[in-house]
Amino acid sequence: MVIPPQLILIILIIAALVLMLTNRIRSDLIGMLVLLSLAITGLVTPDEALAGFSNPAIITLIGLFLISQGLEETGVAQRLAEWIKRIGTGSEMKLVFLFMSAGALLSLVMNNIAAGAVLLPVAIQVTQESQVRASKLLIPLAFGTLLGGMATYFTTSHIVISGILISNDLRGLTMLDFLPTGGIIAIAAIFFMALVGRKLLPDRESVGQSASATTLSQALARTYQLNERMWELRVQPTSALINSTLQESEIGDRLGLTVLAIWRNHQAILTPTAAEKLHVNDFLLVMGRQDRVEQLYDRGLVPARNSEARWTNQMIVDLSEVIIPPRSSTIGKTLQDLRFRDKYGLTSVALWREGRSYRTDVGKFKLEVGDALLMVGPPAKIDKLARDPDFFVLKSAHLARPRHPEKIGIAIIITLLALLASIFDILPGAIAMLAGGIAMVLSGCLEMDDAYRSIEWRVLFLIAGFLPLSAAMIHTGIADTLGTFVIHLFSPLGALGFAGGIFLFAMLITQLIGAQIAALLVGPIAIAAAVELGISPQAIGIAAAIGCSSAFLTPIAHPVNVLMMGPGGYKPNDFLRIGIPILIIVFILLIVGMALFWHI
Repeated sequence: MVIPPQLILIILIIAALVLMLTNRIRSDLIGMLVLLSLAITGLVTPDEALAGFSNPAIITLIGLFLISQGLEETGVAQRLAEWIKRIGTGSEMKLVFLFMSAGALLSLVMNNIAAGAVLLPVAIQVTQESQVRASKLLIPLAFGTLLGGMATYFTTSHIVISGILISNDLRGLTMLDFLPTGGIIAIAAIFFMALVGRKLLPDRESVGQSASATTLSQALARTYQLNERMWELRVQPTSALINSTLQESEIGDRLGLTVLAIWRNHQAILTPTAAEKLHVNDFLLVMGRQDRVEQLYDRGLVPARNSEARWTNQMIVDLSEVIIPPRSSTIGKTLQDLRFRDKYGLTSVALWREGRSYRTDVGKFKLEVGDALLMVGPPAKIDKLARDPDFFVLKSAHLARPRHPEKIGIAIIITLLALLASIFDILPGAIAMLAGGIAMVLSGCLEMDDAYRSIEWRVLFLIAGFLPLSAAMIHTGIADTLGTFVIHLFSPLGALGFAGGIFLFAMLITQLIGAQIAALLVGPIAIAAAVELGISPQAIGIAAAIGCSSAFLTPIAHPVNVLMMGPGGYKPNDFLRIGIPILIIVFILLIVGMALFWHI
Protein backbone atom coordinates (compact mmCIF):
# COMPACT_ATOMS: atom_id res chain seq x y z
CA MET A 1 0.00 0.00 0.00
CA VAL A 2 1.33 3.40 -1.02
CA ILE A 3 1.09 5.97 1.74
CA PRO A 4 -0.11 9.36 0.44
CA PRO A 5 2.54 12.11 0.72
CA GLN A 6 0.10 14.28 2.69
CA LEU A 7 -0.24 11.60 5.37
CA ILE A 8 3.53 11.15 5.58
CA LEU A 9 4.00 14.89 6.06
CA ILE A 10 1.29 15.07 8.72
CA ILE A 11 2.94 12.20 10.63
CA LEU A 12 6.32 13.95 10.40
CA ILE A 13 4.90 17.24 11.65
CA ILE A 14 3.09 15.60 14.57
CA ALA A 15 6.19 13.58 15.50
CA ALA A 16 8.37 16.70 15.43
CA LEU A 17 5.91 18.67 17.58
CA VAL A 18 5.64 15.84 20.12
CA LEU A 19 9.44 15.70 20.38
CA MET A 20 9.55 19.48 20.82
CA LEU A 21 6.91 19.47 23.56
CA THR A 22 8.37 16.52 25.48
CA ASN A 23 11.87 18.01 25.31
CA ARG A 24 13.41 14.54 25.01
CA ILE A 25 15.66 15.55 22.11
CA ARG A 26 17.42 18.87 21.51
CA SER A 27 15.48 21.20 19.21
CA ASP A 28 18.37 21.61 16.74
CA LEU A 29 18.64 17.83 16.41
CA ILE A 30 14.90 17.64 15.78
CA GLY A 31 15.41 20.15 12.97
CA MET A 32 18.04 17.94 11.38
CA LEU A 33 15.78 14.87 11.73
CA VAL A 34 12.97 16.74 10.00
CA LEU A 35 15.31 17.75 7.16
CA LEU A 36 16.54 14.18 6.67
CA SER A 37 13.04 12.71 6.87
CA LEU A 38 11.72 15.10 4.23
CA ALA A 39 14.59 14.28 1.88
CA ILE A 40 14.52 10.49 2.45
CA THR A 41 10.73 10.26 1.94
CA GLY A 42 10.99 12.32 -1.25
CA LEU A 43 8.68 15.07 0.01
CA VAL A 44 11.34 17.56 -1.07
CA THR A 45 14.32 17.25 -3.38
CA PRO A 46 17.84 17.02 -1.91
CA ASP A 47 18.52 20.59 -3.08
CA GLU A 48 15.35 21.84 -1.37
CA ALA A 49 16.23 19.96 1.81
CA LEU A 50 19.61 21.67 2.01
CA ALA A 51 18.46 25.08 0.77
CA GLY A 52 17.69 26.20 4.31
CA PHE A 53 21.39 26.64 5.04
CA SER A 54 21.72 29.19 2.24
CA ASN A 55 18.39 30.89 2.95
CA PRO A 56 18.64 34.67 3.44
CA ALA A 57 16.99 34.21 6.85
CA ILE A 58 20.01 32.22 8.09
CA ILE A 59 22.51 34.79 6.77
CA THR A 60 20.49 37.64 8.32
CA LEU A 61 20.48 35.89 11.70
CA ILE A 62 24.25 35.31 11.59
CA GLY A 63 24.82 39.00 10.92
CA LEU A 64 22.35 39.95 13.66
CA PHE A 65 24.12 37.74 16.22
CA LEU A 66 27.46 39.35 15.37
CA ILE A 67 26.10 42.90 15.60
CA SER A 68 24.37 42.10 18.91
CA GLN A 69 27.60 40.75 20.37
CA GLY A 70 29.54 43.75 19.09
CA LEU A 71 27.14 46.07 20.90
CA GLU A 72 27.62 44.04 24.08
CA GLU A 73 31.42 43.88 23.83
CA THR A 74 31.72 47.64 23.36
CA GLY A 75 29.32 48.44 26.18
CA VAL A 76 26.47 50.10 24.25
CA ALA A 77 23.83 48.10 26.08
CA GLN A 78 25.65 48.46 29.42
CA ARG A 79 25.84 52.25 28.99
CA LEU A 80 22.09 52.34 28.47
CA ALA A 81 21.60 50.14 31.52
CA GLU A 82 23.78 52.40 33.68
CA TRP A 83 21.74 55.41 32.56
CA ILE A 84 18.55 53.63 33.65
CA LYS A 85 20.07 52.84 37.02
CA ARG A 86 21.14 56.45 37.51
CA ILE A 87 17.82 58.11 36.75
CA GLY A 88 15.25 55.47 37.71
CA THR A 89 16.16 54.16 41.17
CA GLY A 90 13.36 54.52 43.71
CA SER A 91 10.24 54.78 41.54
CA GLU A 92 8.50 51.58 40.50
CA MET A 93 6.54 53.25 37.71
CA LYS A 94 9.62 54.93 36.31
CA LEU A 95 11.70 51.75 36.49
CA VAL A 96 9.04 49.66 34.76
CA PHE A 97 8.79 52.25 31.99
CA LEU A 98 12.56 52.59 31.61
CA PHE A 99 13.38 48.87 31.58
CA MET A 100 10.57 48.09 29.13
CA SER A 101 11.63 50.95 26.88
CA ALA A 102 15.28 49.92 27.04
CA GLY A 103 14.39 46.31 26.25
CA ALA A 104 12.25 47.45 23.31
CA LEU A 105 14.95 49.79 22.01
CA LEU A 106 17.69 47.17 22.16
CA SER A 107 15.42 44.60 20.49
CA LEU A 108 15.21 46.79 17.40
CA VAL A 109 18.80 45.85 16.57
CA MET A 110 19.59 42.97 18.91
CA ASN A 111 18.30 39.46 19.38
CA ASN A 112 15.49 39.56 21.98
CA ILE A 113 17.23 37.07 24.26
CA ALA A 114 20.51 39.00 24.11
CA ALA A 115 18.71 42.26 24.95
CA GLY A 116 17.04 40.65 27.96
CA ALA A 117 20.28 38.99 29.07
CA VAL A 118 22.20 42.27 28.99
CA LEU A 119 19.63 44.15 31.07
CA LEU A 120 18.87 41.35 33.56
CA PRO A 121 21.92 41.81 35.84
CA VAL A 122 21.36 45.57 35.92
CA ALA A 123 17.72 45.07 36.87
CA ILE A 124 18.80 42.82 39.72
CA GLN A 125 21.34 45.42 40.86
CA VAL A 126 18.66 48.12 40.84
CA THR A 127 16.40 45.97 43.04
CA GLN A 128 19.26 45.55 45.52
CA GLU A 129 19.58 49.31 45.82
CA SER A 130 15.90 50.27 45.85
CA GLN A 131 12.58 49.26 47.36
CA VAL A 132 11.32 47.81 44.06
CA ARG A 133 11.28 44.03 43.97
CA ALA A 134 12.56 42.00 41.05
CA SER A 135 9.12 40.45 40.57
CA LYS A 136 7.91 43.93 39.58
CA LEU A 137 10.60 44.48 36.95
CA LEU A 138 11.56 41.27 35.18
CA ILE A 139 8.30 40.37 33.40
CA PRO A 140 8.07 43.97 32.13
CA LEU A 141 11.68 43.66 30.93
CA ALA A 142 10.91 40.42 29.08
CA PHE A 143 7.72 41.84 27.57
CA GLY A 144 9.57 45.02 26.55
CA THR A 145 11.99 43.00 24.44
CA LEU A 146 9.07 41.12 22.83
CA LEU A 147 7.22 44.36 22.09
CA GLY A 148 10.32 45.93 20.59
CA GLY A 149 10.74 42.83 18.47
CA MET A 150 7.31 43.46 16.94
CA ALA A 151 8.49 46.80 15.54
CA THR A 152 11.54 45.46 13.71
CA TYR A 153 12.38 43.14 10.86
CA PHE A 154 15.29 41.78 12.90
CA THR A 155 13.32 39.23 14.92
CA THR A 156 13.74 35.55 14.12
CA SER A 157 10.08 34.81 13.39
CA HIS A 158 9.78 37.98 11.25
CA ILE A 159 12.85 37.02 9.23
CA VAL A 160 11.37 33.53 8.72
CA ILE A 161 7.99 34.88 7.53
CA SER A 162 9.75 37.22 5.11
CA GLY A 163 11.77 34.27 3.81
CA ILE A 164 8.59 32.29 3.18
CA LEU A 165 7.14 35.20 1.18
CA ILE A 166 10.29 35.36 -0.95
CA SER A 167 10.23 31.59 -1.52
CA ASN A 168 6.72 32.05 -2.93
CA ASP A 169 8.02 34.67 -5.40
CA LEU A 170 6.43 37.48 -3.40
CA ARG A 171 7.99 40.65 -2.02
CA GLY A 172 9.68 40.10 1.32
CA LEU A 173 9.20 42.27 4.39
CA THR A 174 11.37 45.18 5.50
CA MET A 175 11.95 47.25 8.61
CA LEU A 176 9.53 49.90 7.32
CA ASP A 177 6.78 47.27 7.03
CA PHE A 178 7.00 46.40 10.72
CA LEU A 179 7.83 49.76 12.32
CA PRO A 180 4.48 51.61 12.02
CA THR A 181 2.19 48.84 13.30
CA GLY A 182 4.69 47.36 15.72
CA GLY A 183 5.66 50.83 16.95
CA ILE A 184 2.18 51.89 18.05
CA ILE A 185 1.68 48.49 19.71
CA ALA A 186 4.95 48.78 21.66
CA ILE A 187 4.33 52.37 22.80
CA ALA A 188 0.78 51.66 23.98
CA ALA A 189 1.68 48.45 25.78
CA ILE A 190 4.66 50.03 27.57
CA PHE A 191 2.53 52.91 28.86
CA PHE A 192 -0.19 50.47 29.95
CA MET A 193 2.28 48.36 31.89
CA ALA A 194 3.89 51.36 33.60
CA LEU A 195 0.57 52.97 34.57
CA VAL A 196 -1.77 50.03 35.20
CA GLY A 197 -0.31 46.63 34.34
CA ARG A 198 2.42 46.72 37.00
CA LYS A 199 -0.30 46.40 39.63
CA LEU A 200 -1.11 42.93 38.28
CA LEU A 201 2.46 41.72 38.83
CA PRO A 202 3.25 39.62 41.92
CA ASP A 203 4.86 41.44 44.83
CA ARG A 204 7.02 38.59 46.07
CA GLU A 205 10.18 38.85 48.08
CA SER A 206 13.05 39.05 45.66
CA VAL A 207 15.96 36.75 46.34
CA GLY A 208 18.34 39.45 45.14
CA GLN A 209 16.63 42.35 46.90
CA SER A 210 18.95 42.97 49.83
CA ALA A 211 22.47 44.24 49.57
CA SER A 212 23.25 42.53 52.87
CA ALA A 213 24.97 39.18 52.37
CA THR A 214 23.22 37.61 55.35
CA THR A 215 19.69 38.74 54.49
CA LEU A 216 20.29 37.92 50.82
CA SER A 217 21.25 34.36 51.75
CA GLN A 218 18.26 34.01 54.07
CA ALA A 219 15.95 35.18 51.28
CA LEU A 220 17.53 32.71 48.86
CA ALA A 221 17.13 29.89 51.37
CA ARG A 222 13.43 30.70 51.78
CA THR A 223 12.80 31.02 48.05
CA TYR A 224 14.43 27.69 47.25
CA GLN A 225 12.73 26.06 50.29
CA LEU A 226 16.01 24.67 51.55
CA ASN A 227 14.79 23.88 55.05
CA GLU A 228 12.24 21.42 53.69
CA ARG A 229 14.98 19.06 52.48
CA MET A 230 17.98 19.87 54.61
CA TRP A 231 19.15 17.15 56.99
CA GLU A 232 21.91 16.77 59.52
CA LEU A 233 23.46 13.31 59.88
CA ARG A 234 26.14 12.02 62.26
CA VAL A 235 28.74 9.42 61.34
CA GLN A 236 28.58 6.67 64.00
CA PRO A 237 31.71 4.81 65.17
CA THR A 238 30.32 1.65 63.53
CA SER A 239 29.65 3.28 60.16
CA ALA A 240 30.91 1.49 57.07
CA LEU A 241 31.69 4.87 55.52
CA ILE A 242 34.45 5.84 57.97
CA ASN A 243 37.63 6.73 56.04
CA SER A 244 35.71 6.61 52.77
CA THR A 245 35.84 9.66 50.52
CA LEU A 246 32.62 11.38 49.54
CA GLN A 247 33.10 10.00 46.04
CA GLU A 248 33.49 6.45 47.36
CA SER A 249 30.43 6.86 49.57
CA GLU A 250 28.26 7.45 46.43
CA ILE A 251 26.08 9.80 48.47
CA GLY A 252 25.87 12.05 45.44
CA ASP A 253 26.27 9.74 42.46
CA ARG A 254 23.92 6.96 43.61
CA LEU A 255 21.47 8.75 45.90
CA GLY A 256 21.42 12.19 44.27
CA LEU A 257 22.09 13.92 47.61
CA THR A 258 24.30 16.97 48.09
CA VAL A 259 26.70 17.25 51.02
CA LEU A 260 26.70 20.98 51.71
CA ALA A 261 29.18 20.96 54.55
CA ILE A 262 30.89 18.81 57.16
CA TRP A 263 31.13 19.90 60.81
CA ARG A 264 34.26 18.49 62.39
CA ASN A 265 35.89 19.53 65.67
CA HIS A 266 33.84 22.75 65.95
CA GLN A 267 34.71 23.82 62.42
CA ALA A 268 32.68 23.80 59.22
CA ILE A 269 34.20 22.43 56.01
CA LEU A 270 32.22 24.20 53.30
CA THR A 271 31.73 22.63 49.86
CA PRO A 272 33.88 19.58 50.69
CA THR A 273 35.61 18.05 47.70
CA ALA A 274 34.96 14.53 46.42
CA ALA A 275 38.27 13.47 48.02
CA GLU A 276 37.21 14.57 51.54
CA LYS A 277 37.24 11.56 53.91
CA LEU A 278 34.53 10.93 56.52
CA HIS A 279 35.58 10.66 60.15
CA VAL A 280 33.89 9.35 63.28
CA ASN A 281 31.36 11.84 64.72
CA ASP A 282 31.42 14.04 61.64
CA PHE A 283 28.17 15.96 61.18
CA LEU A 284 27.04 16.11 57.56
CA LEU A 285 24.67 18.79 56.32
CA VAL A 286 22.84 17.03 53.47
CA MET A 287 20.31 18.30 50.94
CA GLY A 288 17.80 15.97 49.27
CA ARG A 289 14.67 13.88 49.61
CA GLN A 290 13.90 12.12 52.87
CA ASP A 291 13.57 8.66 51.32
CA ARG A 292 17.09 9.00 49.84
CA VAL A 293 18.50 10.20 53.16
CA GLU A 294 16.96 7.25 55.00
CA GLN A 295 18.94 4.86 52.80
CA LEU A 296 22.07 6.11 54.58
CA TYR A 297 20.83 4.87 57.96
CA ASP A 298 21.83 1.31 57.04
CA ARG A 299 25.37 2.54 56.39
CA GLY A 300 25.91 3.97 59.85
CA LEU A 301 24.72 7.55 59.42
CA VAL A 302 22.01 8.59 61.86
CA PRO A 303 19.90 11.74 62.22
CA ALA A 304 21.50 14.37 64.42
CA ARG A 305 19.88 17.14 66.32
CA ASN A 306 20.16 20.05 63.94
CA SER A 307 21.57 23.14 65.57
CA GLU A 308 20.77 26.37 63.69
CA ALA A 309 23.63 28.16 65.43
CA ARG A 310 26.09 25.51 64.28
CA TRP A 311 25.63 26.36 60.61
CA THR A 312 24.11 29.83 60.30
CA ASN A 313 27.15 31.99 60.94
CA GLN A 314 29.42 29.55 59.16
CA MET A 315 27.75 29.19 55.78
CA ILE A 316 24.54 31.09 55.14
CA VAL A 317 26.39 34.22 53.98
CA ASP A 318 27.92 32.20 51.15
CA LEU A 319 24.71 31.53 49.23
CA SER A 320 24.55 33.03 45.73
CA GLU A 321 22.16 32.69 42.81
CA VAL A 322 23.54 31.86 39.37
CA ILE A 323 21.64 31.93 36.05
CA ILE A 324 22.39 29.94 32.89
CA PRO A 325 22.46 32.60 30.13
CA PRO A 326 21.79 32.22 26.40
CA ARG A 327 24.71 30.84 24.38
CA SER A 328 26.23 29.24 27.48
CA SER A 329 28.31 26.21 26.60
CA THR A 330 26.80 24.47 29.65
CA ILE A 331 23.36 24.14 28.03
CA GLY A 332 22.44 20.48 27.63
CA LYS A 333 25.13 19.35 30.08
CA THR A 334 24.84 18.39 33.74
CA LEU A 335 26.89 19.77 36.61
CA GLN A 336 28.40 16.32 36.92
CA ASP A 337 29.42 16.42 33.24
CA LEU A 338 31.08 19.78 33.91
CA ARG A 339 32.83 18.54 37.09
CA PHE A 340 31.49 21.76 38.49
CA ARG A 341 32.39 21.20 42.12
CA ASP A 342 36.00 20.33 41.35
CA LYS A 343 36.46 23.17 38.86
CA TYR A 344 34.87 26.03 40.81
CA GLY A 345 34.93 24.85 44.44
CA LEU A 346 31.20 25.56 44.76
CA THR A 347 28.26 23.32 45.56
CA SER A 348 24.88 23.68 43.85
CA VAL A 349 22.23 22.99 46.46
CA ALA A 350 19.06 23.66 44.44
CA LEU A 351 17.78 24.41 40.96
CA TRP A 352 14.87 26.70 40.11
CA ARG A 353 13.08 25.93 36.86
CA GLU A 354 9.67 27.16 35.68
CA GLY A 355 8.51 28.19 39.14
CA ARG A 356 9.64 25.05 40.95
CA SER A 357 12.61 24.34 43.20
CA TYR A 358 14.48 21.03 42.82
CA ARG A 359 16.80 19.97 45.66
CA THR A 360 17.55 16.32 44.81
CA ASP A 361 19.71 15.09 41.92
CA VAL A 362 20.64 18.70 41.14
CA GLY A 363 23.90 17.55 39.55
CA LYS A 364 22.03 15.28 37.13
CA PHE A 365 19.71 17.87 35.54
CA LYS A 366 20.60 18.86 31.98
CA LEU A 367 20.97 22.63 32.18
CA GLU A 368 18.63 24.90 30.21
CA VAL A 369 18.60 28.62 29.45
CA GLY A 370 17.16 30.49 32.42
CA ASP A 371 17.85 27.80 35.01
CA ALA A 372 18.66 29.41 38.36
CA LEU A 373 21.16 27.53 40.51
CA LEU A 374 21.65 28.21 44.20
CA MET A 375 25.34 27.96 45.02
CA VAL A 376 27.13 27.73 48.35
CA GLY A 377 30.82 28.42 48.73
CA PRO A 378 33.47 30.97 49.63
CA PRO A 379 33.04 34.48 48.17
CA ALA A 380 36.36 34.18 46.33
CA LYS A 381 35.02 31.16 44.44
CA ILE A 382 31.85 33.06 43.54
CA ASP A 383 34.07 35.83 42.15
CA LYS A 384 35.85 33.27 39.97
CA LEU A 385 32.54 31.92 38.66
CA ALA A 386 31.32 35.45 37.89
CA ARG A 387 34.20 35.92 35.44
CA ASP A 388 33.05 32.90 33.41
CA PRO A 389 30.71 33.99 30.55
CA ASP A 390 28.85 30.69 30.84
CA PHE A 391 27.19 31.90 34.07
CA PHE A 392 25.36 34.99 35.38
CA VAL A 393 26.03 35.64 39.07
CA LEU A 394 23.21 37.87 40.29
CA LYS A 395 25.18 40.10 42.64
CA SER A 396 26.01 43.74 42.01
CA ALA A 397 29.76 43.23 42.32
CA HIS A 398 29.76 40.77 39.42
CA LEU A 399 28.25 42.73 36.55
CA ALA A 400 30.08 42.06 33.30
CA ARG A 401 32.33 44.82 32.00
CA PRO A 402 32.60 45.60 28.28
CA ARG A 403 35.85 44.40 26.75
CA HIS A 404 36.22 47.15 24.15
CA PRO A 405 34.57 50.29 25.58
CA GLU A 406 36.83 52.54 23.50
CA LYS A 407 35.08 51.20 20.36
CA ILE A 408 31.55 52.17 21.45
CA GLY A 409 31.21 54.95 18.87
CA ILE A 410 32.38 52.69 16.05
CA ALA A 411 29.88 49.97 17.06
CA ILE A 412 27.01 52.46 17.02
CA ILE A 413 28.00 53.80 13.58
CA ILE A 414 28.31 50.29 12.13
CA THR A 415 24.89 49.33 13.47
CA LEU A 416 23.24 52.48 12.11
CA LEU A 417 24.83 52.03 8.68
CA ALA A 418 23.69 48.39 8.53
CA LEU A 419 20.16 49.42 9.50
CA LEU A 420 20.01 52.28 7.00
CA ALA A 421 21.36 50.06 4.20
CA SER A 422 18.62 47.54 4.94
CA ILE A 423 15.76 50.02 5.51
CA PHE A 424 16.38 52.01 2.32
CA ASP A 425 17.14 48.89 0.27
CA ILE A 426 20.68 50.00 -0.52
CA LEU A 427 21.68 46.39 0.15
CA PRO A 428 19.53 43.27 0.61
CA GLY A 429 18.75 42.80 4.31
CA ALA A 430 20.85 39.64 4.63
CA ILE A 431 23.89 41.26 3.02
CA ALA A 432 23.50 44.44 5.10
CA MET A 433 23.41 42.49 8.36
CA LEU A 434 26.31 40.24 7.40
CA ALA A 435 28.35 43.28 6.34
CA GLY A 436 27.59 44.91 9.69
CA GLY A 437 28.69 41.79 11.55
CA ILE A 438 31.94 41.50 9.59
CA ALA A 439 32.60 45.21 10.14
CA MET A 440 32.30 44.63 13.90
CA VAL A 441 35.14 42.10 13.65
CA LEU A 442 37.34 44.10 11.26
CA SER A 443 37.02 47.24 13.41
CA GLY A 444 38.06 45.42 16.58
CA CYS A 445 34.67 45.77 18.26
CA LEU A 446 34.44 41.99 18.30
CA GLU A 447 37.15 39.35 18.29
CA MET A 448 36.81 36.44 15.89
CA ASP A 449 36.63 33.76 18.58
CA ASP A 450 33.89 35.75 20.33
CA ALA A 451 32.12 36.12 17.00
CA TYR A 452 31.86 32.34 16.62
CA ARG A 453 30.66 31.99 20.21
CA SER A 454 28.03 34.69 19.72
CA ILE A 455 26.21 32.76 17.01
CA GLU A 456 23.35 30.67 18.35
CA TRP A 457 24.05 27.62 16.25
CA ARG A 458 21.11 25.74 17.76
CA VAL A 459 18.70 28.35 16.39
CA LEU A 460 20.31 28.27 12.96
CA PHE A 461 20.21 24.47 12.68
CA LEU A 462 16.64 24.41 14.00
CA ILE A 463 15.43 26.90 11.39
CA ALA A 464 17.51 25.44 8.54
CA GLY A 465 16.06 22.02 9.38
CA PHE A 466 12.46 23.18 9.49
CA LEU A 467 12.55 25.53 6.47
CA PRO A 468 12.13 22.65 3.95
CA LEU A 469 8.90 21.86 5.80
CA SER A 470 7.35 24.93 4.17
CA ALA A 471 8.28 23.64 0.71
CA ALA A 472 6.88 20.21 1.57
CA MET A 473 3.59 21.76 2.72
CA ILE A 474 3.31 23.54 -0.63
CA HIS A 475 4.30 20.49 -2.74
CA THR A 476 1.86 18.14 -1.02
CA GLY A 477 -1.00 20.65 -1.14
CA ILE A 478 -1.34 20.77 2.65
CA ALA A 479 -0.66 24.52 2.68
CA ASP A 480 -3.53 25.07 0.22
CA THR A 481 -5.82 22.67 2.10
CA LEU A 482 -5.18 24.29 5.47
CA GLY A 483 -5.33 27.70 3.80
CA THR A 484 -8.80 26.87 2.48
CA PHE A 485 -9.84 25.81 5.99
CA VAL A 486 -8.52 29.09 7.39
CA ILE A 487 -10.37 30.99 4.66
CA HIS A 488 -13.67 29.33 5.56
CA LEU A 489 -13.01 29.99 9.23
CA PHE A 490 -12.00 33.65 9.08
CA SER A 491 -13.05 35.13 5.70
CA PRO A 492 -16.68 35.76 6.81
CA LEU A 493 -15.18 38.32 9.21
CA GLY A 494 -13.85 40.42 6.33
CA ALA A 495 -10.25 41.33 5.52
CA LEU A 496 -9.55 42.85 8.96
CA GLY A 497 -11.20 39.91 10.68
CA PHE A 498 -9.08 37.55 8.58
CA ALA A 499 -5.88 39.36 9.64
CA GLY A 500 -7.03 39.19 13.26
CA GLY A 501 -7.80 35.48 12.94
CA ILE A 502 -4.34 34.76 11.50
CA PHE A 503 -2.81 36.73 14.40
CA LEU A 504 -4.72 34.66 16.98
CA PHE A 505 -3.89 31.41 15.18
CA ALA A 506 -0.15 32.21 15.22
CA MET A 507 -0.26 33.50 18.79
CA LEU A 508 -1.89 30.37 20.20
CA ILE A 509 0.58 28.04 18.48
CA THR A 510 3.47 30.19 19.73
CA GLN A 511 2.47 29.68 23.38
CA LEU A 512 3.03 25.94 22.96
CA ILE A 513 5.96 25.50 20.60
CA GLY A 514 7.68 28.90 20.45
CA ALA A 515 7.83 31.65 17.85
CA GLN A 516 10.39 30.13 15.48
CA ILE A 517 8.53 26.89 14.79
CA ALA A 518 5.16 28.66 14.83
CA ALA A 519 6.37 30.98 12.05
CA LEU A 520 7.52 28.03 9.95
CA LEU A 521 4.16 26.28 10.31
CA VAL A 522 1.76 29.23 10.16
CA GLY A 523 3.61 31.21 7.45
CA PRO A 524 2.87 28.99 4.43
CA ILE A 525 -0.78 28.55 5.46
CA ALA A 526 -1.40 32.26 6.05
CA ILE A 527 0.29 33.36 2.85
CA ALA A 528 -1.49 30.74 0.71
CA ALA A 529 -4.83 31.87 2.15
CA ALA A 530 -4.03 35.57 1.60
CA VAL A 531 -3.14 34.96 -2.06
CA GLU A 532 -6.36 32.99 -2.54
CA LEU A 533 -8.44 35.81 -1.03
CA GLY A 534 -6.62 38.58 -2.86
CA ILE A 535 -5.50 40.22 0.39
CA SER A 536 -2.00 41.66 0.60
CA PRO A 537 0.20 38.69 1.56
CA GLN A 538 2.69 41.13 3.13
CA ALA A 539 -0.02 42.50 5.44
CA ILE A 540 -1.08 38.99 6.47
CA GLY A 541 2.60 38.12 6.89
CA ILE A 542 2.90 41.05 9.32
CA ALA A 543 -0.16 39.81 11.25
CA ALA A 544 1.27 36.29 11.47
CA ALA A 545 4.72 37.56 12.47
CA ILE A 546 3.37 39.80 15.23
CA GLY A 547 1.27 36.84 16.40
CA CYS A 548 4.45 34.79 16.65
CA SER A 549 6.07 37.59 18.66
CA SER A 550 3.16 37.68 21.14
CA ALA A 551 4.75 35.18 23.53
CA PHE A 552 3.07 36.64 26.61
CA LEU A 553 0.95 33.86 28.06
CA THR A 554 3.43 31.14 29.02
CA PRO A 555 7.08 31.18 30.09
CA ILE A 556 7.96 28.49 27.54
CA ALA A 557 6.66 30.59 24.64
CA HIS A 558 9.97 32.48 24.43
CA PRO A 559 13.44 31.96 25.97
CA VAL A 560 13.49 35.55 27.28
CA ASN A 561 10.53 34.65 29.52
CA VAL A 562 12.35 31.58 30.79
CA LEU A 563 15.41 33.73 31.55
CA MET A 564 13.36 35.85 33.98
CA MET A 565 11.63 32.97 35.79
CA GLY A 566 14.27 32.15 38.39
CA PRO A 567 15.50 35.66 39.30
CA GLY A 568 11.92 36.94 39.54
CA GLY A 569 10.64 33.94 41.47
CA TYR A 570 7.76 33.71 39.00
CA LYS A 571 5.16 31.01 38.53
CA PRO A 572 3.68 30.17 35.11
CA ASN A 573 0.31 31.78 35.93
CA ASP A 574 2.06 35.12 36.55
CA PHE A 575 2.68 35.37 32.81
CA LEU A 576 -0.93 34.49 32.04
CA ARG A 577 -2.37 37.09 34.42
CA ILE A 578 -0.42 40.03 32.99
CA GLY A 579 -0.12 38.60 29.47
CA ILE A 580 -3.86 38.60 28.74
CA PRO A 581 -4.37 42.41 28.97
CA ILE A 582 -1.16 42.99 27.00
CA LEU A 583 -2.41 40.59 24.36
CA ILE A 584 -5.73 42.45 24.11
CA ILE A 585 -3.85 45.72 23.51
CA VAL A 586 -1.69 44.07 20.84
CA PHE A 587 -4.73 42.60 19.08
CA ILE A 588 -6.69 45.87 19.01
CA LEU A 589 -3.76 47.94 17.76
CA LEU A 590 -2.83 45.32 15.18
CA ILE A 591 -6.29 45.74 13.65
CA VAL A 592 -5.84 49.52 13.79
CA GLY A 593 -2.43 49.19 12.12
CA MET A 594 -3.83 46.93 9.39
CA ALA A 595 -6.50 49.52 8.60
CA LEU A 596 -4.27 52.60 8.81
CA PHE A 597 -1.08 51.39 7.17
CA TRP A 598 -2.20 48.49 4.96
CA HIS A 599 -5.70 49.69 4.04
CA ILE A 600 -7.37 46.31 4.33
